[in-house]
Order: sequence, then C-alpha cells, then structure tokens
Amino acid sequence: MERSELSKFDLPDVPGVYLFKQGRKVLYVGKATSLRDRVRSYFDDDLITTRGPRVVDMVTMADKVAFEPTPTVLEALVHEAALIKKYMPHANVDGKDDKTFLYAVITQEDIPRVLVVRGKSINFKNRTALLPTTYNLQSIFGPFPSGTQLREGLRLIRRIFPFFDTSKPVGAKGKHQAAHIEFNTQIGQYPRGMRFTLTSPIGQNKVNLKMYRKSIRKVMLFLSGRGKELRRKLEREMREAAREERFEDAAEARRELFALDHIQDVSLIKDDARCSYEQPTVKDKNMRIEAYDTAHLSGTNAIGVMTVVVDGMPVKKEYRTFRIRGVKKNDDIASLKEILSRRLRHPEWQFPKVIVVDGGKTQKKEAEKVIKEAGFSILVAAVVKDERHRPREVIGARAAGISEADAVLANAEAHRFSLSCHRRARSRAMRS
Repeated sequence: MERSELSKFDLPDVPGVYLFKQGRKVLYVGKATSLRDRVRSYFDDDLITTRGPRVVDMVTMADKVAFEPTPTVLEALVHEAALIKKYMPHANVDGKDDKTFLYAVITQEDIPRVLVVRGKSINFKNRTALLPTTYNLQSIFGPFPSGTQLREGLRLIRRIFPFFDTSKPVGAKGKHQAAHIEFNTQIGQYPRGMRFTLTSPIGQNKVNLKMYRKSIRKVMLFLSGRGKELRRKLEREMREAAREERFEDAAEARRELFALDHIQDVSLIKDDARCSYEQPTVKDKNMRIEAYDTAHLSGTNAIGVMTVVVDGMPVKKEYRTFRIRGVKKNDDIASLKEILSRRLRHPEWQFPKVIVVDGGKTQKKEAEKVIKEAGFSILVAAVVKDERHRPREVIGARAAGISEADAVLANAEAHRFSLSCHRRARSRAMRS
C-alpha cells in the first residue's frame, strides 16, 4: 500500500481501532487517539527504524485499511484486545504465544476479583489461573501486550465501576489484607457498602453483594469491547429506575453513563510506537515503595519513620524508626533530609523502586536532591494534604510508575505508624 492511497479511506481524527488488511485477511490491529494521524505514521520514511521490518512488510502487503471509531481511547484499548483475540493477526502475534501476553481476568468466586495475569499463569483449557494458588476464572480478556496500558485502563474503569483486585480472595484471613481493603474503600478504589469479617468471606449485606456482582457484569461487558451494549444497558436501568421512582439508582446510572463518555483517558496512548506489539511492556514484580513521615510533641521528641509497601501490601517487619538529631523545632524538611540521608547509608536494607514523601513540590525536590547527592537514582512521589490532612493531590506518581492509590496508601501507612510511635514515646515520657 502507498501513502497516496490513504485518502480513499477517509480516516477520521478520533480515537478508535484500525485494521490493515489484505483482501479479507487481517494483517494487523492497532489502537489510536487519532485514527487519521496514527495510520498516516505507517507511511513515514523512518518506519523501519521505529517499528521494525515485520511492520514494514505488513504495510507493503496490505491493500486496505478498515477502522472502527470509539467514544474514548480506553474503549479503543479494550476493543483492540478483543479484535486481536478474534483474528490473531500475523504482525501482532507472530513469534509470540499466549505466555508472552498479559490478560485481565475475573475470578469465579463469591466476590469476584479483577486481576492482571500473564498468559503463562493461565490454563486456558480449564479456565484456571495460578494467583499464586489455583483459582477458577469466569472470564479472560486479552491479550494486552502492554502491562502499563492495561493497568492504567483498569484504573480508569475502576473509577466508574469499583472492583476488588486483592492478591487474595476478598475476606481471606489476614490483617494486612483487611487494612488494605478498608483503606482502598475509603478512597473510592473499592466498592463502598461491602462489609466483611475474617470468618465470613461473603458480604454481610446481601443486597450490596448483589449490586457488586451486577457491577462486575458491567466490567465484563466493557472489557469484552461491548461498550455500545453497556451504554444501552445503563440507559435502560436509568429509565426503569426513574419510572419506579428509585431516583438514587437513576442518578447512579446517569453518572456511569456520563463517566463512560467523559473519562480522561488520553494518557493511555502517548506514543503508539513505544507501546507497540513489537515491544511489550512488563511491569516490575515485587514493586517496593518506601514512605516517610515525622511526628513531633510540642517541638520536641521528633521521630521519623520509614514504612514499606510491596505490591500494595504493608511489610511491617521492615519498618524503621529514626530519632531526629540536630533539627530545631518543627522543621519537617530538615527532618526528612536527615531521615533519608541516614536510610541511604543502609545498603543491607533492600532499596525501593519509589520513595513517597509527605508534602508538596518542595519536599519532593529536597528528597530528590538528597537521593542524588548520595549517588542513587530512586524516583520520588509526594502526597499533598488539605487543611484537614486528607490527600488532595499526588505529585509524580505516574512518572514514578505507580498509581496515585499506591502512593496514598504508602503515605497513610507512614502517617499512621509515625503517630503510633510518637504516642508510645509520649506515654513513656509521662510515666517516667
């Protein structure tokens, strides 16, 4: 195919998926923020250096381009995966197998979870996955070669239809998991109104459990690329609820419809070439985040703490405390610099991928300066609080390769631990 032939396909400047075809045979499936600009890029002079010989051969063989616009980039992402699974195009999957790709799965449990799993952990015939023990799956969606884009996509979907993504079944015994669920529920990452006990993994409120399963079915519709069907379903729910004077339910369906059409998702595809099927992105396992905080008692007895979160779960045996030395009054920045400097002198402690500090741009900049001067290249995110000391903004999370929820979780755990340590120190001081 030549560049001059593109004009006859009338590609629009909207998000969507595109298919390079040879007759009826699908050679390649891709996604785009702009179908017009993305397809044009395949005819640039430097294509062989940016995409490789396999894509160049595919373009040469193609004789037509088909496309399907989507309302959002997020829907382009999931629809692309559905089409790759349907057609298994040579240029997308040649030289790879199911073990290479990433999949979104929904577990077959009383309280289903939505998880990201690599193909090598899935038994497609038996519809089971090793997570790390074996679980039955009710749905498998993919392949998604880019872990970064898939996880970002699920983060966006969860804003509309909150779901659980815990490493263990919801309700499984363990204080860490219970704390993780409670915290993520408070910040809107997990469904509200669900209550669990360590002895009963089933939601105590059966009505809310029924609603959660209904929400999961909406997630399944979306991940299967059936966005139009999902919209029709929500419109029907809204009309029925209004007719029956269930106005809260009608408002919720209207909110979900609005969010589907207006969610800000352009961050999913910043550079298609960089996130192409030629170069699948793999997210680091065992993502270690360290968070730091300080507490004071009337300007004295300053205590600094380091907490550790790995894959979203606190690892309390690796927490550390620091008694602040040589810092006058409540100088949080000086305290932070001292804590970080002392921590970085302990190579026997595993170093983190990301450090989370309490504060804004100034605290983030000072932390980065200490880390650089010590000869390390650890990324930093900062959690900004409002006047009630609630998270208002997260700076640098995405650049550091973590979600805002992970940064807030780590920060909240550091704040909780610093207060706990300081209460114990104050109690000892009062008894002496």
